[in-house]
Amino acid sequence: MSEGRDVEISEVGLRDGLQNTDKVMPTEAKKGWISAEAAAGVGEIEVCSFVPPKLFPQFLDAGEIVAHATTIPGLAVAVLVPNLKGAERAIAAGAHKLTFTISVSRSHSLANVRREPGEQLEEFRRIVEYCRTVPAGRRPILSVGLSTVFGCTIEGPVKESDVCRLAAALIEAGGDDLSLADTVGYANPAQVKRVFKAVRREIGAKLSAAHFHNTRGLGLANVVAALEVDVRAFDSSLGGLGGCPFAPGASGNVVTEDLVFLLESLGLRTGIDLDQLIAVRRILSESLPGEQLYGHLALAGAPKGFAPARCDA
Repeated sequence: MSEGRDVEISEVGLRDGLQNTDKVMPTEAKKGWISAEAAAGVGEIEVCSFVPPKLFPQFLDAGEIVAHATTIPGLAVAVLVPNLKGAERAIAAGAHKLTFTISVSRSHSLANVRREPGEQLEEFRRIVEYCRTVPAGRRPILSVGLSTVFGCTIEGPVKESDVCRLAAALIEAGGDDLSLADTVGYANPAQVKRVFKAVRREIGAKLSAAHFHNTRGLGLANVVAALEVDVRAFDSSLGGLGGCPFAPGASGNVVTEDLVFLLESLGLRTGIDLDQLIAVRRILSESLPGEQLYGHLALAGAPKGFAPARCDA
């Protein structure tokens, strides 16, 4: 945990958000977004995905975006990598953290990456082996995100025993930490508490973060539930940008602005300036015209007399 913060927020809109938009955001707008959020106090940003450029033209500029982000003092630069080739490109670009996602649902995994979970586990092991060849000074954090933990639009319920088994296997394979994702917005607060407790029994402190979607309006309620079982790191997206192609018509990620407001209202220091953060939405509105943005705080503003949690950083 960074000094002066009680909760860490990782902005994932530039990756999880933009990968689900039809419009390609200009490179300079992405750079402006990253710089503005970092200036507002966001400490970690997942800036892009090192996926095949032919399939995702949104990330043709991945190397340039990482190069820009790594010049910002104090910013942890995270990227998504779907395979070994992506990991090699990300490390060459200088990313600080690699996130590798693997779906607990077999059907979702096949639809998303054309591999079964077991095959993805083997790919992760290859990435671990490669990372071990990288000099210590350049070696990134290797993080794992478990997807469809709380349910799948294709298969329906997901067995908690499968979640625990796969989490343990990934940490044993060499993952530095692991997060749990409600990829299609199936989770409820009671389930969140139960599953996080179960996974923590398997991997202990390696369970690091939560990634919630607001598909059915329970995103922030699930954040509160996770806080109650000592989760202190969350992914979110500015303006709620993004979603999942396997949850058609659904709203996307938990809104960064609303999440910061919730946490600060609870007396938890995020280190993020809300007014500066809300102002960043203008970059999205101007560079992605017509793209729907979500969020209550940006519309209503903070209540009169609101004071953020005191940060003595």
